[in-house]
Amino acid sequence: MKKIIAGFILPLLIISFTCLVSCKDKKTSKQQKKVEKEQVKEIEGQIETNVYPLPTSAAVIKMLTELQVGYIVGITNPVENSKKYFSSQSRAINLGGFGADLSYATLYNQQQEVIMYLDVIRFLSNELNMSKVYNEDLYTKIKQNFDNRDELVKILTTEFNDTYAYLSENDQQPLALLVVGGAWVEGMYLTTHVSEAAYQVAGISRVLLEQKKSFEMFLEITKPYLSDPSVGDFVKLLDPVKKVYEGIGTSLTEQNIKDITKVIVDIREQIVK
Repeated sequence: MKKIIAGFILPLLIISFTCLVSCKDKKTSKQQKKVEKEQVKEIEGQIETNVYPLPTSAAVIKMLTELQVGYIVGITNPVENSKKYFSSQSRAINLGGFGADLSYATLYNQQQEVIMYLDVIRFLSNELNMSKVYNEDLYTKIKQNFDNRDELVKILTTEFNDTYAYLSENDQQPLALLVVGGAWVEGMYLTTHVSEAAYQVAGISRVLLEQKKSFEMFLEITKPYLSDPSVGDFVKLLDPVKKVYEGIGTSLTEQNIKDITKVIVDIREQIVK
């Protein structure tokens, strides 16, 4: 929703500033025009900063459901693990991960799992002083739309957007990026474990190649924050993924998929332990 709003607002802002320029005296200085352009750019940056920067895990899981692979019991992060996360860094990363698990349970109509993951997400959100983000109405919305995957994706995407925006607006951009990164890793883990031999699943290459684009985007948006130890350490943890993806073109071989699976397993183990 916020991406739609941003896409709607920005053109209006640009048109408004353009009209202001055209309505002024022809002698308007170049300096004034420069200031106006900078104002548009600044507003654009403020809007984009508060919008979830990657395709959400809900969108990724929906791609998996379209491959007609079944729900695999036991591949998500057990909710009991939430009690092991004490630092803000580990809580943020695993909040993102549990968000991906929630998407997985929701889009596969696993109602009991949905309840459990909503509970654990609320717990971690409270620990991060974000109790207002995941409220009691979310389960009601999910339950009412269990048979409408498109609507479920919208509902979950709104929650991811709200989480990211809340942290960004409260000067916690590093934590916001960790939530995004944790969701990306867990989404990749679920994607590569939809079958005992994921490389045999028709269409899995397309999903993983889409995730390559998301991964590159994630690395780009973290660059201004690499001096923050939590972000720097997390990005360094992802180095093996970068190496694997660097050797991949526009298609994936069986070995490519196996290599991706292995590095994701190794990274995920370090996150959820």
